[in-house]
Amino acid sequence: MSTPDLGALMRRAQEMQTRMAELQRDLARRRVQGSAGAGLVTATVSGELRVLQIEIDPQLLAGGDRAMLQDLVAAAVNAGLATAQRMVQEEMQRAASAMQLPTNADPPR
Repeated sequence: MSTPDLGALMRRAQEMQTRMAELQRDLARRRVQGSAGAGLVTATVSGELRVLQIEIDPQLLAGGDRAMLQDLVAAAVNAGLATAQRMVQEEMQRAASAMQLPTNADPPR
């Protein structure tokens, strides 16, 4: 029975922490969009799940329908956030599977 190399495990843990920090910085720079009303309202969202920008087509503003505008803005923001959440989840899963610890080490006794 072999004893796990604690130094190697610590180095691996530090490497994983560094990679996760890099991934978080990369995701923070990424931008996704969600739209509603056939593109009349578009929300831009970061990988940090922050709404960065709302674009509203001038035609929608000219119509004067406040309730529709509010509904479309909410729908666009929700669509953008859902897209960003999927992106973050997919990247985190990809990173986690790439960084798995070796499974051949016996647990400590």
